[in-house]
Amino acid sequence: MLTGKKIGFVGGGAMAEALTRGVLQAGLVAADQVTIGDVATERLEYLAGTYGVKTTLDTAALTAKADVLFLTVKPQVIGSVLDFIAPAVRKTTLVISVAAGVTLATLEAKLPGVPVVRVMPNTAVAVGAGMSAIALGAHADAAAGDVAMAVFAAVGRAVKVNEDAMDAVTGLSGSGPAFAYVMIDALADAGVRVGFPRQLAITLAAQTLFGAAKMVLETGEHPARLRDMVTSPAGTTIAGVHVLEQKGVRAALMDAVVAATERSREMGQKHK
Repeated sequence: MLTGKKIGFVGGGAMAEALTRGVLQAGLVAADQVTIGDVATERLEYLAGTYGVKTTLDTAALTAKADVLFLTVKPQVIGSVLDFIAPAVRKTTLVISVAAGVTLATLEAKLPGVPVVRVMPNTAVAVGAGMSAIALGAHADAAAGDVAMAVFAAVGRAVKVNEDAMDAVTGLSGSGPAFAYVMIDALADAGVRVGFPRQLAITLAAQTLFGAAKMVLETGEHPARLRDMVTSPAGTTIAGVHVLEQKGVRAALMDAVVAATERSREMGQKHK
């Protein structure tokens, strides 16, 4: 799929590094196929030294040679970046943007006729456990979607969605890690409260959420069914679940996702 193709990254930050590490570890590409462009020399030296990839300060030249071009820059600068690289983008180049809130329409207006894919990943791509949603532009065919799916599956899981679902994706899986961190922190505090040292409490809490998530993903069972499997009559778990329901934890999490989704819609208006 990516054999022999030249892969370019405009922006050498954490997302570019995570994707580079993922595709190299998955064997999707060789290091000499990848070129990362950035304005920070020190960052480029680190990436070249760590992963053996090519680096450059000349993003226009990088763009002109790339078969697959990742836009891994902040949404605040995407407009100026697109203006700069647009003359160098070939019509056959697949452009994949991870700039949050930047619509396909905005990207395609700057890159007319170019196959464009928009992706909303989350921060867990840094540890190979990300969740990414992929939306195809008007000129991106199924093969383009397959390329994007393969790359982001190398750093976690990936699904295809219609673009109008992207704000909801942002609210659930994009912001979701922060909600999970709040839960881990709260569970760890509880662990300290009942007598554990802080680091041990964090380990117990984090591994417990990790294991529960893995059970859901690998068994395919509904979370409620898995919950019932560990909720014995008149036991400890149901006593705790009862308190969670009393305190409105379920409703609070639902409201958090809705609030994050609505905020994503508001922010998206600024990039149109």
